Amino acid sequence: MNETITNRMMTLTEIEKQFDSEWVLVEDPEFDKSDVLIRGKVLWHSKNRDEVYRKDLELCPYSAAYLYTGQVPENILINL
Repeated sequence: MNETITNRMMTLTEIEKQFDSEWVLVEDPEFDKSDVLIRGKVLWHSKNRDEVYRKDLELCPYSAAYLYTGQVPENILINL
């Protein structure tokens, strides 16, 4: 079972390294001019996307973003 992470701000590189191939719920996300995530606070992480969605509904953060840190297969289309 995953647990809530501390309130420490983490860079995108740190998040990707620590939570490889996982879905991550990021609180207080900061983005660059191209809308690429720069840093944020990790609230929850899981290999299961639906678990992260449920945790988002439970915690109701004021400002949050979802992040997948793994490789997306070429035949998959992501709809934003």
